[in-house]
Order: sequence, then structure tokens, then C-alpha cells
Amino acid sequence: MNNEQVKTLKNNAFKIWAIIATSIGLIMLAVLLIKIGMDGLHRLSFDFFTALPSRRPEQAGILTALVGTLWVMVTTAVFAIPIGIGAGIYLEEYARKGWWSSFLEINISNLAGVPSIIYGLLGLEIFVRTLHLGQSILSGSLTLSLLILPIVIVSTREAIKTVPSTMREASYALGASKWQTIWMQMLPAASGGIMTGIILALSRAIGETAPLIVVGALMYVPFVPKSVFDSFTVLPIQIYNWVSRPQAGFIINAAAAIIVLMLITILMNGAAVILRNRWQNRVKW
Repeated sequence: MNNEQVKTLKNNAFKIWAIIATSIGLIMLAVLLIKIGMDGLHRLSFDFFTALPSRRPEQAGILTALVGTLWVMVTTAVFAIPIGIGAGIYLEEYARKGWWSSFLEINISNLAGVPSIIYGLLGLEIFVRTLHLGQSILSGSLTLSLLILPIVIVSTREAIKTVPSTMREASYALGASKWQTIWMQMLPAASGGIMTGIILALSRAIGETAPLIVVGALMYVPFVPKSVFDSFTVLPIQIYNWVSRPQAGFIINAAAAIIVLMLITILMNGAAVILRNRWQNRVKW
């Protein structure tokens, strides 16, 4: 056989292995989803969403964890979105190209791959101990903000890069300043890509458990948090707590909570896909 035939055989072998691996993964995922659905769907009810945690599985609900998750997500977005977009604009539009900007770009990209437990340790030292914020929603939100900042920054920069330079030049030709050009032209044109990155970043944060456990999120909170300084728990931690219990009723509760968490994540990722597609269809350079 010649080299071209050998190359074709190798490519076909890789494709077959990729198809097999994908099929096995999909089958395992389908089995897991079916198992979770069979265990947890019948547990979903109005009482399950409105009841506080309880030592009795039939009386336990996810109200505390659900409200805590909403508090954490909103507070995380308040901190991460303005800082992330601002940093992306600065690096793309204002920072001078050189070794320092290259150093920042490399490290920001690397930070996106740092294990989340490291961010938890950082948040424990800075927010809980140094700033004395305690085991509060604010500490957890600031920690998750650090976690998703690299994603927001990178997505902002990439979205701005897709805007053609002719738009910037036309704005300057009409007498607009640099900031007016960025605010009135560049950001609206890149808004779809930026929003997609933000939603994907928040959907990652909503499933994190390790950093929140490290900063002091509790497994059992018998009250609904009312401010960012209250103790809290979130859905992933509540699921972990129930799975670790020996009673079968808590396993059913965990399956129902997993369904709720998956629906939230799917809705967020679906919204990101819809925004991206609409943005790509609306903006064709």
C-alpha cells in the first residue's frame, strides 16, 4: 500500500473509534438519565420546591438550596460581568501589544483551566479569613466570580475581535471618540457573543461544589437566606448531602434535585445557543 492508502486507513480507524466512544458515552448518559428520571420524577411537586430541609426524607425540600443558588448566581453575575467585560475591553482595545499584554493573555487563558478547588482555597484565605466576610453568600459569590472571570474575559475579547475594523474606522471618520466607538458600536455589535460567554460561565458556576464547600457553604441550612451575609447552601451541595445519607428516601430526593439542576443548566445552555445563533444570523460581516 502506498502512503495515501495508509493515511486513509488510519483516518477511517480514528473515525470508527470516535464513533464507538461517542456511542458508548451516549448510552451511559441515557442509562443515567433514565435511572434518575425513574427515581426522581414522581418526587417533584409543589411541596418539594417550597419545603425546608428536614431529617425526614418525605418532608424535605429544596427551597433553601434553590434560593441560595439564586442568591449566589445573581451576586456572582453582579461582580463578574462588569469586571470581566471591562477587562476584555481593556486588553483588546487599550492595552499596548507587548510582552506584558502577552503575559496577561497567556495567564488569563491558563486560569480558565485551574481546578475549582484552588479557587476555593483562594476564596477561603482572602474573603473568609482576611476580609472577615465569614461563611456567607458574599464569600461564595466572590469566589465563583474569580472562577468564571477568565471565561468572561476571553469570550468578550473573542466577540470584539469578530467586529470588522471597518466599523471602527467609520465611527472615527464621523468624529466619534474611542470610548464612543466602543460603547455605541463595538459592544452592541459584539453583544451576542459576550452574552453567550456570560451564560456559559454562569452555567459552569451553578454546578460547582468544591469551592463553595471550602469557603464554608453548609450542608444543612434550616432557613431561607435573606441577605448576602447569611449562611447558605446550593443545589449541588444539597444533592451531595442527600446522596451521602443511608435512607432510600434521600436518594429519591437527590434524584429529583438532580433533575431540577439539570433543567436549569440545560435552559441556560439553550439560551446561550439561541443567542449565539440569532447573533450570527443578524450580524453577517
